[in-house]
Amino acid sequence: MSARLPASVRVLERGWLSSNNVLLVGKDDTALIDSGYATHAEQTLALVRHALDGRALDRLVNTHLHSDHCGGNALLRASYGCEVAIPATDAAAVAAWDEEALSFRATGQQCPRFGFDATLAPGKVLALGGLRWEVLAAPGHDPHALLLFCADEGLLVSGDALWQDGFGVIFPELAGEPGFDEVAATLDLIGRLDARVVIPGHGAVFEDVEEALARARARLDYLRADPMRNARNAVRVLLKFLLLERQALALEGLAALLASIPLVERVRREQLGMEPDELARWARDELLRAGVARVDGVMLRDV
Repeated sequence: MSARLPASVRVLERGWLSSNNVLLVGKDDTALIDSGYATHAEQTLALVRHALDGRALDRLVNTHLHSDHCGGNALLRASYGCEVAIPATDAAAVAAWDEEALSFRATGQQCPRFGFDATLAPGKVLALGGLRWEVLAAPGHDPHALLLFCADEGLLVSGDALWQDGFGVIFPELAGEPGFDEVAATLDLIGRLDARVVIPGHGAVFEDVEEALARARARLDYLRADPMRNARNAVRVLLKFLLLERQALALEGLAALLASIPLVERVRREQLGMEPDELARWARDELLRAGVARVDGVMLRDV
């Protein structure tokens, strides 16, 4: 049975390259939470237009500024003139369009430049789609990430802080910054909320909140027991992301491609201790073993 959502809330569930879009349509206002990846921006715009059925989009809110959550910001803002609200701690990087600070360059991903009109910080209360939402801090996957919680409906928009089967890569740990403890604190915060339904950044909406938290904590314990596991997971995820984006990658150029991604190269040198060709073979084999890629002649193709 699908999770029960208020009539004003619609979730456009996307594939793993793009984040889910949460459309909030109230009597007097409309809003969208997260805008997907850049290569899907036109599709995102089409989905939103269809769902709004002639109404304007008033506001666009980002849970965090990884490229798969804000890649459609520029097109949506240009198309609707909507107000864009981003995490306050990212404001300086967005204003300067510092792609290093925003992680786009480090992860080898793309995002068209966008502007913003408002910032969000923990403790702020938003009126979106006729509902009252509290902004909460959710560091761990991203140090600036936010949650949106509607206590009246017991509805949590969790971004990548909690999925039904885990959470996003703990990127700060890969850059030598704390992340494991922050993930634990965020999961504890979610556990204290009286959330009935969770809308994650990726995957289906779910109601088994306690079970999801238990799975996430077990996953965190597994990664924290050996930080190399988090590093290996990041390489797998970033390679799969590239494969989702491009659909096929030349096997001969895989080592050079991974070496061109600063975060992967740092992890290779400082944590995994593999040679570039060795890392490329390992990452390829990991995707093949998981059944999420296949080899077709000289190409690695998405599955």
